[in-house]
Amino acid sequence: MALLELSGLTKRFGAFTALDDISLLIERGEVHCLLGENGAGKSTLCNLVFGVHRPDAGTMTLGGEPFDPRGPAEALQRGVVMVHQHFSLVPNMTVAENLMLGRASAVLKPQDIIVRMEQLAAEYGLEIDPEARIDELSVGERQRVEIIKCLLGDPQLLVLDEPTAVLQPDEIDALLAICRQVALRGKSVILVTHKLGEISRVADRTTVLRQGRIIETVAMEGADIRSLVRSMVGRDVQSAGSVLAAAVDIEGKTPAKSSSVGPTSPGEAVLQISDLVYRDPHGVPRLDGLSLTVGTGEIVGIAGVEGNGQSELGLILAGLAAPSAGAIVVGGTQVTGCTPQEITDAGVGIVPEDRHAVACIKELSVAENLYLGAIGKFSRFGLLDKSARRKAAETMMRDFDVRASSPDVSMASLSGGNQQKAVLARELSLDPLVFLLAAQPTRGLDVGAIEAVYNRIRAARDDGLGVLLISSELEELMAVSDRIAVIYRGKLVGELAAGSFSREAIGAMMSGHAHV
Repeated sequence: MALLELSGLTKRFGAFTALDDISLLIERGEVHCLLGENGAGKSTLCNLVFGVHRPDAGTMTLGGEPFDPRGPAEALQRGVVMVHQHFSLVPNMTVAENLMLGRASAVLKPQDIIVRMEQLAAEYGLEIDPEARIDELSVGERQRVEIIKCLLGDPQLLVLDEPTAVLQPDEIDALLAICRQVALRGKSVILVTHKLGEISRVADRTTVLRQGRIIETVAMEGADIRSLVRSMVGRDVQSAGSVLAAAVDIEGKTPAKSSSVGPTSPGEAVLQISDLVYRDPHGVPRLDGLSLTVGTGEIVGIAGVEGNGQSELGLILAGLAAPSAGAIVVGGTQVTGCTPQEITDAGVGIVPEDRHAVACIKELSVAENLYLGAIGKFSRFGLLDKSARRKAAETMMRDFDVRASSPDVSMASLSGGNQQKAVLARELSLDPLVFLLAAQPTRGLDVGAIEAVYNRIRAARDDGLGVLLISSELEELMAVSDRIAVIYRGKLVGELAAGSFSREAIGAMMSGHAHV
């Protein structure tokens, strides 16, 4: 008997049908992956199962019994737990205190939580210091706390919505191992991910969603990965070595060497970073004498294990942090310590690491977000011409394939991929524009959106733009960059040019071993 059965589930949000007649079985003891583009309905389906939303039509059964949770609390009582895309932990509380939240037993003691944590550590390898504060933990450790919180009550079904989007490779390996162990203990896992390599490693079966409908459900043993991608995006992927093929890891491994993807001789420098130093509020050096140049018509990728200064470099270049020492020149203009507006005025486009926090205002419309900071373009005598802005937004949305019902809908209503395309459209439409910073531009995006983002970045490079690309996705860096620079402990430890990329050499430099 299946653990969870969905029959004819339909969910609408106004006139938009997010899910249409979904019927699906989740077997006991299986890892079942959901695959689809942003906006395909994967998160909506998970939220129906967890009781965040209720279906407009259709039924669910859990363990052979009717299942119609009126909220997450009822789902939890039935043994269904969920780890969401965005963490729900209280930063200034300890791990143990966070795990006690919502467990309103008058006799619950911290020691009880600690004992249970020790049991989970023994079963799943989920070791974490119960006295550590959440804001002192790495992203991977916070993810571990979220999973511990879910497993405390010994659930039947674990739902994971994009859990690997912000994790490093070793942390992803650990998470996938936990999924497998959960399934081996007779429980079930629903895993939402965009990464085909992860699916091929852990899934027993995979269901492909497209535009709110199930396209197919396949057993993963002997499955054709290319066929899954074709079902997801509705077309064939490009040849191996392309951006899309690298993003989905189509062959299950990364080529040892890359082929040249861009010009071999970049033009004059548009970005010059000299002896850049940054110390955090505790005085710890995060960037330590870093120097780097980006030329016109060149994409320079920045590789490094998370926490080695890449995020700080992105914040400084965006004007969101001030360096402790050093200089930054863009297009001949000194921008060291300048404000974000001053940096924009110097011709710098910024696609920041966290699009929700600093790249858009989700409550505003798409049109308003596309022209943030450029409202004067549509103002005459102090009056805003909303009609002209709307027409301009429609043109930009069409040119950059930003998919929304109209420019007037809120940014929050767009899928992650379309939000990112809107941010990229705004930044690439700046005038003047001489340099683009793209920090983690594909984080949380599906393979189709990844291809669209990188095609735009490469087209801008071909038009003469200099690009600095910061990404934790090494395969993408190797597929897109003309040159890769590696940062270790805030220092630039080596560079490789396209045509000589080697995963092994880059990995060695990321571990602190200089390239010879």
